[in-house]
Amino acid sequence: MDSLKEKTAKGLFWGGMNNTVQQLLGFIFGIVTLRLLTPQDNGMMAIIAIFSQVATVLQDSGFRSALVNIKEPTHRDYNAVFWFNILMGLLMYLILFFCAPLIAKYYHTPELTWFSRYAFLSIILASLNTAQSAWLFKNLRAKQQAKAAMIAVLLSGIVCIVMAWKGFAYWSLATQGLVFIGVYMLMNWHYSPWRPTFTFDFTPIKGMFRFSVKMLITTIVERVNVNIMNILLGRYFSKHDVGIYNTAYNWSQKGASLVQGMVAQVAQPVFSGLQDDHVRQLRVLRKMIRFAAFVSFPLMFGLSLVAEEFIVVTITEKWLGSAMLLRVLCIAAAFSPLSTVLSQYIVSRGRSGIYLGCTSVLCALLIGMMLVLHSKGIDTMVWAYTALFVVWFFVWYFFVKRLSGYSLFHLFKDTVPFLVIAAVVMVFTGWVTDTVDSLLLRLLLRIFIAASIYFIIMRTLRVKILDECLEFIKNKFRK
Repeated sequence: MDSLKEKTAKGLFWGGMNNTVQQLLGFIFGIVTLRLLTPQDNGMMAIIAIFSQVATVLQDSGFRSALVNIKEPTHRDYNAVFWFNILMGLLMYLILFFCAPLIAKYYHTPELTWFSRYAFLSIILASLNTAQSAWLFKNLRAKQQAKAAMIAVLLSGIVCIVMAWKGFAYWSLATQGLVFIGVYMLMNWHYSPWRPTFTFDFTPIKGMFRFSVKMLITTIVERVNVNIMNILLGRYFSKHDVGIYNTAYNWSQKGASLVQGMVAQVAQPVFSGLQDDHVRQLRVLRKMIRFAAFVSFPLMFGLSLVAEEFIVVTITEKWLGSAMLLRVLCIAAAFSPLSTVLSQYIVSRGRSGIYLGCTSVLCALLIGMMLVLHSKGIDTMVWAYTALFVVWFFVWYFFVKRLSGYSLFHLFKDTVPFLVIAAVVMVFTGWVTDTVDSLLLRLLLRIFIAASIYFIIMRTLRVKILDECLEFIKNKFRK
């Protein structure tokens, strides 16, 4: 039987493997797809994303997190969640089906009526996955989850490219989402030994409701936070502008989720497993923060450095407007994995009310700022969005400090060295390569030089987290 430390290490490894492969496949499929599609096509999908995401959250109702937070959930618990989610999924789809004309009217785009009805079918598919996904997540089956996600990304990406090549435009993006969720659901059923029974007992739902309702509302607010720019840009700007922004945002999130997915894969289950040992919880928290900072700052600052070269070389000049926005959004994305670790710690301590409050206030501030600033243009909105997300990292920390005693000195010790070194490396790299005329050569040089210098500095300073990562990878290859 693996120890908690070994399970955590394996979870981080497979979480990293999962996200690396997903981002690599997403990178390749994204480049090909964006070369075939237009910013308007991308904008069509972006402006309806919020509706299916919120409906999926309502269908899940926060019970996945509630199941994970129960020390030993029973078959009765899983079964109640399974049937409840199916009923909610069907209800959410029917509501959105009849609301589709109103959505089309809000965005002044009649084509959205049947397009959104098609895309929203993902809600029903997702409702079949909640209990199975919760079982795998609860039992730290990161390897199985990784395989399921990688296969889903591969198949859905292939379908999307074929459809885009055949001229299906934005319909290819909606189909990609449906295929991904459908395949991921089927793979989770394959890997999970748990199966539902035709016993319709919803009593356990009542016991989970107090925790899950806060997680439900919080997750809805999170989805609004993520999509608020698309919601407002779709209303006040053109579909082209929405597509340009959404492309920049998606590329910034591909980098951030590489790290965020690794820590999110294990953070809540590990913290929950140590809820009776707060000293060990704090040690694990600090280690996860150091790991996130060690990877996230150089990765995202590096993407910011090569934003223009990357956009033009990979998806052509028709997306050049995304480059400046990507450069700014990468700053916010660099802090995203660290904020995830802090917020998951709060959830693991059963303080979903704090999680809800923080997320709700952030949402209110975002909506207010964007409504005030939309007349100033997209650039101003993006800068304000980024600044607020950086500040909010310290809001999360404030509550973690109250729960754990994590001092500001230790937080800075765990994060600032990586932030400063990464920033200096990128500035230096940008300076020495600024005179290179070829965009492709400049892109490759900046990646090579920045990665090499950062690695050399980490080795020279004998950074422990680097040694641990290298040792773990060596051990995996020896096996």
